[in-house]
Amino acid sequence: MPQIVLVYPQIPPNTGNVARTCAATDTELHLVGPLGFEISDRYLKRAGLDYWPYVKFNYHHNLEDFKIYHQNRGGRMIGFSKRGKFNYTKFQYQTDDWLLFGSETNGLPQDLLDYCNATLYIPMTQPKVRSLNLSVSAALGLFEARRQLGYLS
Repeated sequence: MPQIVLVYPQIPPNTGNVARTCAATDTELHLVGPLGFEISDRYLKRAGLDYWPYVKFNYHHNLEDFKIYHQNRGGRMIGFSKRGKFNYTKFQYQTDDWLLFGSETNGLPQDLLDYCNATLYIPMTQPKVRSLNLSVSAALGLFEARRQLGYLS
């Protein structure tokens, strides 16, 4: 099953909403620090509601720790970015993909995008809209991967 990775998330409710989506889909969630909040933040907990016990949660203190963890487990790193090369619905997902999303303010750093096996974008019609909300983007990417891989019933 694909996994969700949030790199340097800044806004607790966004991360809480992603955690809730991960709980509902039995998807592993990885947070890569530094974070813009404390893990115990009440807004984070409130957005995740009472679903936190069902989240398969992993915290990595920094990007290097995460890269080592990822290398030990294997799988492709798929970065989501407005500068991505492939439309997220046209990309062929695999069960061991790691879906990476960057911070709300800066997205994924360029060196991490360069490290990814592929970069994807979510098309938007209105050119004046910079991006979608982090939790919306993560849900779109995860559910498209799940749809393609037959995890939706």
